Amino acid sequence: MIILAGACKGRKVPDVSAIKVDLQLQRFDKDIFAIDTNRVGESVQQLHQIYPGFLQDFIFNILALPPHPDSSQMVEKQLASFINSYRSLKDSTNVIFTDLDKTRDEVAKGLKFVKHYFPGYKAPSKLITFIGPINSYGNILTTDALAVGLQLYMGKDYSLYQSEAGQELYPAYISRRFQKEYIPVNCMKTIVDDMYPDNSAGRPLIEQMVQAGKRLYLLDQLMPEAADTLKTGYTKAQLQGCYDNESTIWSFFVQGDFLYTSDPGITKDYMNDAPKTQAFGDASPGFIGQFIGWQIVKKWVSKHEDVALEELMSADPKTIFNEAKYKP
Repeated sequence: MIILAGACKGRKVPDVSAIKVDLQLQRFDKDIFAIDTNRVGESVQQLHQIYPGFLQDFIFNILALPPHPDSSQMVEKQLASFINSYRSLKDSTNVIFTDLDKTRDEVAKGLKFVKHYFPGYKAPSKLITFIGPINSYGNILTTDALAVGLQLYMGKDYSLYQSEAGQELYPAYISRRFQKEYIPVNCMKTIVDDMYPDNSAGRPLIEQMVQAGKRLYLLDQLMPEAADTLKTGYTKAQLQGCYDNESTIWSFFVQGDFLYTSDPGITKDYMNDAPKTQAFGDASPGFIGQFIGWQIVKKWVSKHEDVALEELMSADPKTIFNEAKYKP
């Protein structure tokens, strides 16, 4: 087994200070828990005036309450039950998330880069925070808002994550990322997913790697000041181990004749999130394929310095690999 013990972004960071982004922060998490559970119907109507679109998303998509004619009483009852059940988590958010202005500002700055590089993209105008079921969404994009589920950002040591049920849902390698500082990066990943949905499943491994690398490179450009550990999801040691062993990792894929396989039984070991990559030992990160793809894309961009991001994202991954002539 190979044991794994910074990076050039390849593009000058543009000045986006003059680009106007008005991102309104709305604390739905506070407003929903402030309703009178004895008068849910009336309170919901009042909330609807403030969150006309998101309230529906929250009830029917996040809480997954079944829509049904004449079901208003049932919805009200289940909504009251949810509020009562999650009251202690809400009390914890009052301590952890006293101020989200800095988070909002970081997301807004990311959206400035989106407007700079993709002026035709309709960016969201609101950042809405909510509390959902523990097995629900951490980030979603609605018609006009980025919505953040605070229940998945309570800090890696939060008691619910450490419980037996919590660990079944979110093992430690996942819940260690349930930190407040991941919110802006995950918001921008949601934007990337919206602009460029991942369609690489079933393609040869090298193409899946390059596609993942393109998305990570795009995230670099939208959040040039964010730590690479946040963007990759790797720990510092895992990321440094990847750089220290880059040529060895690449040799493994080449010599093992894995680059052109599309067998999901093989590709999943390198393209899925996991506590480690089995072939590279306990100190390695899962989803190691994104690291290799990222390096290939950076190599390609270094040979095409004036390429627009839209051109990069639409470029065929096979062409990028062939032209990069990557050899660490």
